[in-house]
Amino acid sequence: MNPKVDDFISEAKKWQAEIKQLRTLLLDGGLTEEFKWRTPCYSFQGNNVVIIGCFKNYCTLSFFKGALLQDSHKVLCKPGENSQAVRFFKFTNLEEITEQKPTIKAYIYEAIEIEKAGLKVPFKKNTELEWVAELQMALDKNPALKTAFNALTPGRQRAYNLYFSEAKQPKTRETRIEKYTQRILNGKGINDCICGLSKKMPGCDGSHKFIPKA
Repeated sequence: MNPKVDDFISEAKKWQAEIKQLRTLLLDGGLTEEFKWRTPCYSFQGNNVVIIGCFKNYCTLSFFKGALLQDSHKVLCKPGENSQAVRFFKFTNLEEITEQKPTIKAYIYEAIEIEKAGLKVPFKKNTELEWVAELQMALDKNPALKTAFNALTPGRQRAYNLYFSEAKQPKTRETRIEKYTQRILNGKGINDCICGLSKKMPGCDGSHKFIPKA
């Protein structure tokens, strides 16, 4: 049990009972408890598997590779029409979690087996680009970041997504996203000038490399 998750639960203004129940189910499944994007996240052998989300009217249990789950009970939702990977449970009260406990546990074990097998979501070509899972989670958890990212041009969005997705390890992807969060909030693309000295605005021509160090 991660002490940061303990603090998160004790400070939560809503969904405390629901989070505790979901946490128990996830830990019983043998997942490693971490705290990412300011929310409980559960992994298997270093790979993100599922994350708990808390919103105004409901809480969620989101599977990073949910599209690979059979979803025989037809209970999973898509974050958006073009989402190819993430799928989630939506709960509005503790009773819903209690009633679906066997189903939730079955889906957790299936998600673990997917990681053991090393399966990957087969993204379709010629469709609207889907953001790498870690980026989508960061956008979902930070409304300001989501607004700023959506305000970027499609080309700038794709450039960020490509850079983040190139990292093979989830931790590296998370680090890259954290590093560039403020740049996104400032409305800048990954290749945009931020020093104001570029002669090829808005692109960066490397002028920042010649700024004298204090």
